[in-house]
Amino acid sequence: MKYQNVFVEAFGYEVAPVVVSSAELEERLAPVYDKLHLSVGQLEALTGIVERRWWEEGYRVSDGAVVAAERALEAADFPAKEVEAVVYGGVCREYFEPATACRVASKLGVSPGAVVHDLSNACLGMIDGMTDVANRIELGQIRAGLVVACETAREINDVMIERMIETPTMEFYKHSLATLTGGSGAAAVLMTDGSRSRSKRRRLLGGEVRSAARHHDLCRWGVEELDSSASGRLRPYTTTDSAAVLRHGVDLGVKTWRAFLKSLGWVESQVDRVISHQVGGSHRDLIMRSIRVPLEKDFSTFSYLGNMGTVSLPLTAAIAEDRQVLRPGDRTAFLGIGSGLNCLMLGLEW
Repeated sequence: MKYQNVFVEAFGYEVAPVVVSSAELEERLAPVYDKLHLSVGQLEALTGIVERRWWEEGYRVSDGAVVAAERALEAADFPAKEVEAVVYGGVCREYFEPATACRVASKLGVSPGAVVHDLSNACLGMIDGMTDVANRIELGQIRAGLVVACETAREINDVMIERMIETPTMEFYKHSLATLTGGSGAAAVLMTDGSRSRSKRRRLLGGEVRSAARHHDLCRWGVEELDSSASGRLRPYTTTDSAAVLRHGVDLGVKTWRAFLKSLGWVESQVDRVISHQVGGSHRDLIMRSIRVPLEKDFSTFSYLGNMGTVSLPLTAAIAEDRQVLRPGDRTAFLGIGSGLNCLMLGLEW
């Protein structure tokens, strides 16, 4: 995919207020650690995540998405009534129906002719949403659209900690560990055709996608029946084969990276900055080595924000810009790898 007339006009984001350290989670897991003879500090050592954020109890994900969207519109001095698409890409949604994007669009007051819908694809939801909006802009269907998401980790972490205490086995611990990396946050990306832009910066050049759907069972988040006598009562669960996700995910990432460079006509040395999905230290280090990009070109937030799912990549890019890590003219690669397995990489000229 290639684009000629698509720009990222502005980012907006909100960092959740409740700081939760890896040490705090391990304190709650003390019975499991005692049973399995695990030393305290395993979670941070294995993931590189010191802390993550949670929303206050009961916080609505649509409210977080609205806050992030309002900040993006304010940063660009762009009126909400001229937004012609609202795509909510979060894994965490408020209902099966209607689309969470509907409440976001209502709160913002976007154009009544706007396309409004949710888009779900594990951790790729927001950058898949970016391609959806970019395609509409490139085709001349719209001039501006918002991609938004808000993720919450509090609820699933509480459930999984309870389950880990109920089932204190090494196998269950290994398949639950990835859940404890989860963080909470909200992000928004305002994209336009540049017709109202003051700078025409952050041009989206194109991207490449690859999939390995045979690995769809490696990482799952859903609901399950409590037991046969519970009258259909359900509770959420997650399970991740972290080692297999890492192995097959890196393999898919390398294949996508090669196709991505060829599509954009780049070579590794021409890439100035990389922003990737924020999984953890070992994932980041291995993928950077595998695609032959020096670690100093990467910017990460996972050590203090955790894995915020769909929000991680755009929120990290926004922080990188705030800190002047991303500078005008930088050739920047967004690297998204999500459950499924799916991989999407986008190239921007900052």
